[in-house]
Formats: sequence, structure tokens, C-alpha cells
Amino acid sequence: MSRPTGGPLTRENLLHAARMLRYGRNPAGTVYDSIGTDFFLVLDRGWLNLGLWDGDGSDPGEAPAAVRRLVREVAAPLPAAGDILDVGNGLGAQDPLIVESRGARSLTALNVTLSQLRAGREHLAAAPASPVCGDACRMPLRAASFDGLISVEAAFHFPSRRRFFEEALRVLRPGGVLTTSDIATVRMPGGPREGLAALSQLRVWGLRREAAATAAEIAALGEGAGFADVHIRSVGERVIGPALRFVRGRLGSAPTSAQALGARVMLSQVELLWERRMLDYVLLTARRP
Repeated sequence: MSRPTGGPLTRENLLHAARMLRYGRNPAGTVYDSIGTDFFLVLDRGWLNLGLWDGDGSDPGEAPAAVRRLVREVAAPLPAAGDILDVGNGLGAQDPLIVESRGARSLTALNVTLSQLRAGREHLAAAPASPVCGDACRMPLRAASFDGLISVEAAFHFPSRRRFFEEALRVLRPGGVLTTSDIATVRMPGGPREGLAALSQLRVWGLRREAAATAAEIAALGEGAGFADVHIRSVGERVIGPALRFVRGRLGSAPTSAQALGARVMLSQVELLWERRMLDYVLLTARRP
């Protein structure tokens, strides 16, 4: 699929946008194939997370540190020197950091988007990590194979969080640790404007209605799958707020293009959801009994 990266709003741009909304059987793959490997709004090249910020997002120089800080924070509960599974590993930039921060004995990277695994080959080799193309809800992996499972900012893309938790429990060894970051819903839309903003985000990112879940609901799904010691905490003020400010600043200096125009529209919808406290960013940890 060709991907326009700039220029005026042309027939090709419009056709590209229309194709992006036909997600097929693998919505996450379609979305990230369209974004590609050099999307101009990422916080740092090769990194697709929103970052864990110390500042308010107005200093673009903090962005590279923020994306790495988030991965370190999510990875911190993983057992040291264990066999680790990274589910939804993006472009692989986080995998060497996971291995380094926890001294992992081995790392397996599972991603439903084959193009991302291919694009991240150098990162995977540096980790080193074993790439596996597969669905987080039907992992092509043996039971009780891992001491820890990490998933950074990916669970809302999965077809079912419940099935993901069940699969995570299956592939973890007894005592194994699950650690994730996720986007939670605080409340449902209260009017047409909020409803339109929420629907637009589901549609743009190819998400199912079931992707909207509160922090308590996400934790309950983990417990229902059989996990123990399920803990979830909010870090939205250090993630979503600063990331939106950073993106707004980046767009302010971006040349006029179809891509930038679409990004501004999308950003305004997310800002509405955040300002009205409809979204949150959460970190979850749990243990297989």
C-alpha cells in the first residue's frame, strides 16, 4: 500500500484514507501498515508509545527519554534473568531496552503485524529477540514457556482483552508476572460531541466497541482469567496530557499536507476526550498463581 507523506489534499490522499478505513480481518495490522515506520508524529524514531513524562510535554527534547522511561517503568516488575515475552512489540526499539533493564535470559517478540517485525529486524537482532508473527488472543506458543510477559500500549488493539489475559496465563509459568500499559475509559460519552469524538477514535484506530473498558473492568478481566495480585494504577497525567501537548507542538511546525490535516483533526478529538476526563492511561501488574 502506498503511503503519502506530504503534499496537498489530492485524489490519491483521499483514496488512501478510504482504504485505511477498510480494516479487514487484521485491523491493527492495517492501521500500522498505513502509519508505516517513519510517521512524523512519533516521539522518537522507531518508538510508538506515548511516553512517561517528567515535564508537561512542552519540551520536545524530553520525548526520547519519555518513551524509554515508559518501557522501563512497565518492564520493572518483570523477573530478572527470566524468559520474557513481549506482546505487541511495535517496531522492536523497546526490546533491547527490556533485555538490558531486566537482564533477560531470552526474549520473544510477538506481533500480529508482519511488516513491523520486518522493519524492526535490527532491533530484534540487537536484543537479541526471537520474532513470532501471531495474534495476542491465539498465541502460537507453548504453555508455561515464560517467566514474564510485557505488553506496552497494545492491549486495546487486541480482539479481546479477556482472551489475551487467558492466553497470558497459559503461556506463563507458575509465579510468572504479567505487566502491561493500556488506555482505559473513565466514562462513556455524555452527548453528541463526546460521542462523535469517541466514535472517531474507535474508527480511526480500527478498534471494536469492546476496546472501551474502565480500569476496574480491565483488572476484573485479569482476575477472571485466573491471575492473582492484580494491581492497576493511573498515570494519565504523566502520559496522555504531556503527549498531547508534544504532538500539538509538533503539528504547529509541520508543513501543510493531507497527513498533517488529518492528524490535526484526530488530535482535536483526543484532546476533547482527555480534557473531559473520558480517558486514562493505566499500568497493570499481575501474577500467575
